[in-house]
Amino acid sequence: MSIQVITDSTSDITPEMAKELGIRVVPIYVRFGNRVFRDGTDIESDDFYKMLTSAPQHPATSQPTPEDFESVYREYCDSSDGIISIHISSKISGTYNSATIAKKMLGSKCPIEVIDSQFNSAGLALIAKAAARFANSAKDTGSVLADIRRYISQVHMFGYFNTMKYLARSGRVSRVIVTAANILNVKPLLTFREGEIIRAGLVRSFSRGVERLIQFVESKKNIAEMIITHSTIPEQAEKLRKTLGRFLPEEQISIMKMGAGLGVHGGPGVLLVALRENP
Repeated sequence: MSIQVITDSTSDITPEMAKELGIRVVPIYVRFGNRVFRDGTDIESDDFYKMLTSAPQHPATSQPTPEDFESVYREYCDSSDGIISIHISSKISGTYNSATIAKKMLGSKCPIEVIDSQFNSAGLALIAKAAARFANSAKDTGSVLADIRRYISQVHMFGYFNTMKYLARSGRVSRVIVTAANILNVKPLLTFREGEIIRAGLVRSFSRGVERLIQFVESKKNIAEMIITHSTIPEQAEKLRKTLGRFLPEEQISIMKMGAGLGVHGGPGVLLVALRENP
């Protein structure tokens, strides 16, 4: 049975990883003034962060259009027995809604299942990668869907943001909170709960933020998979991987570069961990 897995670029899955796993990645849009880019296609992470820190106006992101999804779905309608389209949490993006509209546009012409991952970035990447594995060994779409939904319930994500400036610019937190954070010199810790981004605490330094990331991992049992994602700090991500090697072999911990989907809100200096617990 042939099932095609599709996700969006907020997963931060690289083209190399997507090719290896057979996953199709649909890009979100990034707008700097009058210039519009497709995330990971027209603009790479390094260029995005250079523009983010130097642009006079804060960029905006927007979800792929229903027509974008319809076009991609049509590519696989005839060559696949089914399509599973897994996307960023519907509570923080309209991507899931666009994919659902595209499914309705095609009607019965193409068997499509659209799934809300309840995450983005590394959390979504874990889920999309697992979906590809399930699809490769599946006997039917129903069993794949059941495996994916069970998998989603086992995923957790926790992140350190080096500044609140970009969260404020994108409207994720109020200016009052940002002003207070700047006065107190504190950095936010964020997590996901039922698809929503939740503040998990504040710390005064990067080193303390890393400690909290390690504590987050320590609090989980029977860790089966893990991804570390960073925005502009590869050396610190590698150092964290070595530290977390006592919970899971280092070679089983992937490091990914954060793209525009979360980077537009987090800016430089973000470090986060997503993992899956075996029940």
